[in-house]
Amino acid sequence: MDYTWYYDSPLGQIMLASDGDALVGLWFEGQKHFDERLRSEGIERRLPVFEEAERWLDIYFSGNAPDFTPAINIRTTLFRKMVWEILLSIPYGKIMTYGEIARLIAEKMNRHGFSARAVGGAVGHNPISLIIPCHRVVGAGGSLTGYAGGLDRKMALLKLEKVNMDNLFIPKKATAP
Repeated sequence: MDYTWYYDSPLGQIMLASDGDALVGLWFEGQKHFDERLRSEGIERRLPVFEEAERWLDIYFSGNAPDFTPAINIRTTLFRKMVWEILLSIPYGKIMTYGEIARLIAEKMNRHGFSARAVGGAVGHNPISLIIPCHRVVGAGGSLTGYAGGLDRKMALLKLEKVNMDNLFIPKKATAP
């Protein structure tokens, strides 16, 4: 049984989901890869984990780094779990590239290399946005790509964390010949 609750953030409404004990989801309204089943099947109920998540979000949106992480339950494949655990290690106000994460995964798996594209897929399907900070991942050279909540939100979140935006950019879309 999954439960839901809503949080009004400065960047739009956020839906929280829980298994009753831990967060299993946190999405901005309209975010890609949202678990639509929760709208119809989730039971809206205020739970202690939602109160803890709201406290985390209040601290975060006030421009400060929360010093705790609400209980989370990562429901996914081993590979995605490895990627998301690396995301959890990216400090507030810092960024990491998809390639850097791919290199760390290769080291953990004792391989010579790993696909940054595969990492991008795992990052993009992160169901616990903000708390698992996928917005802190950028492309090679500072390209701001791949945030399921939208690039405007990604930029706003990085600015909130006071990330130096001087070398970051939104890539131009390719045009058909």
